[in-house]
Amino acid sequence: MILVTGAAGGQQGATGRRVTELLLDAGQQVRAFVRADDHRAEELRKLGAEVFVGDLREIQSVRQAVKGVTRAYFTYPVTAGLLDASAAFAMAAREAGLERVVEVSQLDAGPSAGTPHMRRHWLAEQVFTHALGDRAVHLRAGVFFENLAVQAALGKLAMPLGGPDTWIPLVAAEDVARVGAGLVLADPDPEPVCLVNGQMATVGQIAAAFGVPYEDLDPGEWERRAREVYRDEVAVEHLSHLWALFRFIGSGHHPLFVVTPSIRQYGGRDPLTLAGFVSAPGGR
Repeated sequence: MILVTGAAGGQQGATGRRVTELLLDAGQQVRAFVRADDHRAEELRKLGAEVFVGDLREIQSVRQAVKGVTRAYFTYPVTAGLLDASAAFAMAAREAGLERVVEVSQLDAGPSAGTPHMRRHWLAEQVFTHALGDRAVHLRAGVFFENLAVQAALGKLAMPLGGPDTWIPLVAAEDVARVGAGLVLADPDPEPVCLVNGQMATVGQIAAAFGVPYEDLDPGEWERRAREVYRDEVAVEHLSHLWALFRFIGSGHHPLFVVTPSIRQYGGRDPLTLAGFVSAPGGR
C-alpha cells in the first residue's frame, strides 16, 4: 500500500492526484489522503483508490493514515501549515517503519534561500531526514507551467520580472508527478535529493508561448492583484519573493538553471515543453 497526500488535487499542479493515477495505472494499491470527502474523493474511489479523510497537520490523523503503508508521496500546497504537516508526517512515517517517503520541495530550498517558503521547505527536508535518514527523498522542482498559466489566463503576463530576457526554470506538474511516482517505486534506493527542471525559458518566450503580451509590473501592484487571484497570504508572499529573486538574477547564470536528467530517468520520457503544454487540451 502506498500513501499519497494531496490526492484530491488543487490549483497548483495537483501532483498528488496525478501520482495517485500513475500508481493505480501501474497496478499499485493506493491510499489517497484527502482533506474533505467530496466529489473529488468519490472520483478517487471510482479509480480504485482507498480514500482516507484527515488533516495532515494532526499527528493522530496521520498515524491512522500510515497504518499498513510501505511507501508514501508527500506534497503540501503553498499555504500555511507546511512545517506542522511535515513534522506530523515524518514522525508517523518513522513510527510505522515506512521504507520510503518522497516529499515535494522547491528547486533552491536551503537555509539561505531567497524566499521564506523555500527556507521552510529546507526545514521540512531536515525534519524528514532526521526522522527517516536515507529513506527520505527530497524532490526539488522548478516553477510549474500551471502557475504561469494562472497569470496568462488574465490576458497578459503582467509580472514583476524585469526585462523580457529574465530566465525562469520551468517544469510541467505532470513531469513532477511522473518523477515522484518513479521515485516512490524506485529500487534500489535513489539519491536523497532529486532536482526536477524541464525547461529554461525567458519571460518573453513564456509570454509568446501563451500568446499574450508581457508587462513588467510594479511589485506592489502585482501583490495587490495577486491577493485577489490567490486569496492566500503565504502563496502571495512566496511568489512575490520568487519573482523578485528571478528579477535579480535576470539574464545571468544560476547553477540550478539547467534541464535535469531526472525526468527521463524516473519519469520515463523527455520533459514536456511549454509549447506542448499550451497546445494540449486544457493546457491554457
